Amino acid sequence: MSSPQRPPALIPGYDGGPFRLQPELLDDHLFWRVHLHLGDTHDLEAGALLSQLLEGDTWPLFTVPLAGDHRIYVVYRALEGEAGIDYLVHHPHWEAAETLAQDDGHFMGPGLSWAELTAAADNGLPGGSTTDPHARLLLLLPAFGDDTVPEDAMERLTAALRSHTHVEAPERLAATLLEHQGQWGPTHWTTTEAGYLINDGGYSFRNPAHSFAWPTARLTQVATALTP
Repeated sequence: MSSPQRPPALIPGYDGGPFRLQPELLDDHLFWRVHLHLGDTHDLEAGALLSQLLEGDTWPLFTVPLAGDHRIYVVYRALEGEAGIDYLVHHPHWEAAETLAQDDGHFMGPGLSWAELTAAADNGLPGGSTTDPHARLLLLLPAFGDDTVPEDAMERLTAALRSHTHVEAPERLAATLLEHQGQWGPTHWTTTEAGYLINDGGYSFRNPAHSFAWPTARLTQVATALTP
């Protein structure tokens, strides 16, 4: 029997923790209501879970492995006055993890195109919080923004919502989520002459037009890590 996964003591370049892995939450429909901002978090159950996630002494952490030993971390930043959800990508050889997106009052993103999102959901690699592609898709969905999604995107998202949430109309919810796409809205992605993806998002680290964007080497590095 394999030993249970342990949370990292630290994530290089990221000031936070101690971390606590909570893969069991991925089977809890209430977690998805909170994670995807569905409904009213003033509801007693949802509000209690949100407080548990963002006001505790440990920072809940979920992981999604990628090819080449890269990894996405989804961190519930339980920092008083600055709580939120961070989406990071890292490789053991990197000096620091890079923040793909921040889901909070000072949001940043998107960090993932639709192709990158589904590739991470579908790779089946072990060693993360789950290998379930539906759960992975929903876990990473808030970091996504893409103005060009394939025809089967709604069917794909509907299936994930039907599998893990108790919403009455998953088709309608899928359409809404794909239309609005988080706090930043749909964003256009292009491939540079050097072969890596960038976008034109007003709040994205992957838009080289911004002063806060990553330098070219890191844009390439991250895009390579996320390449489908």
